[in-house]
Amino acid sequence: PGDRQANSLGSGFIISADGYILTNAHVAKDVDKIIVRLSDQRERPAKVIGVDELTDVAVLKIEGENLPVVKVGDSEALEVGEWVLAIGSPFGLERTATQGIVSAVGRNLPSGTYVPFIQSDVAVNPGSSGGPLFNLRGEVVGINSQIYSSTGGYMGLSFAIPIKLAMQVVDQLKATGEVTRGWLGILLQSVNNDLAEAFKLDRPRGALVAQVLPESPAASAGFKPGDIILRYGGEPVEDSSQLPRMIGVTPVGKTIAMSILRNGEPLEIKATIARLETVEERVSTMDEYSDPRLSMTVADLSNEQRRTLGIEDQGVLVASLDEGPAANAGLYPDDIILQIDHQPVKNANQFVEMAKEMPKGKAIPLLVRRESES
Repeated sequence: PGDRQANSLGSGFIISADGYILTNAHVAKDVDKIIVRLSDQRERPAKVIGVDELTDVAVLKIEGENLPVVKVGDSEALEVGEWVLAIGSPFGLERTATQGIVSAVGRNLPSGTYVPFIQSDVAVNPGSSGGPLFNLRGEVVGINSQIYSSTGGYMGLSFAIPIKLAMQVVDQLKATGEVTRGWLGILLQSVNNDLAEAFKLDRPRGALVAQVLPESPAASAGFKPGDIILRYGGEPVEDSSQLPRMIGVTPVGKTIAMSILRNGEPLEIKATIARLETVEERVSTMDEYSDPRLSMTVADLSNEQRRTLGIEDQGVLVASLDEGPAANAGLYPDDIILQIDHQPVKNANQFVEMAKEMPKGKAIPLLVRRESES
């Protein structure tokens, strides 16, 4: 039989009169052809300008002049309880509008280290990904990105990427086709009530340094495990989830002063921010192995990467995922799988062989390292 052609649907919106379009990275990534259908039913081929998987933002371009554009609003002005409206094509039903309220702002999700999501109860279903989230003034405040669901359909929890963050990504994708992020080289842990009491903090706040990666800017600056970062560049750090975003938007090469607590004593440390490697760069020099049963590709870690991550003799990198068992189980690109069914995994080839032995239909535990690395 010949190759089968698979079609998928997504939504998006025009942000400039000359045809730049915003949508989700998971809508535009790894596709052979994209056809954009405008509101007047005209269809035009689109070119992918750039994709940023870490924020799930993609920029497309169609040919045209004087195209109708959305008005971009202020996502930082959104308040809990405010009414919002989503427009998309759920299940191919074009120009479908749904409404709801903002349930939370700055929501942190495991799949979006660099995104402070807007949570709402707006109904968002498959096909609506990449569509706009409007405030009642008709301004776009977010890009509908994902839902939390046990069934695959809407269950009252939907999440949008703030438009301010998305437009920052757009500027970089249009200029260079990629997004450059800052990197400090620390693994973080949240500060709970018990830790706050142990470190003599008045309340849970800051980001606890769990590990300092070798040969990193943090190591050069003198960071130590157990340090608590309270301020970054003068801005307070209320939670560990904030810090990767703060570091990520810092220009590479810039020296930043951080206020920390070490053994109960306040200190100031200055570090020069380096560049965070992309997933593609990490796997470009590795051997990759695909597992069609799990719909995923894993890659070996190089000796340098093992040293940087503090992993000696086990672990494989999740290089890419398609829809399938691995993605449904909650794995994400850049996760590091350390064990399958309590057995250590030393390399990608061994992972594939171990995966072949897994009984069909049986849930198998994986030990995964998903670091809040900055």
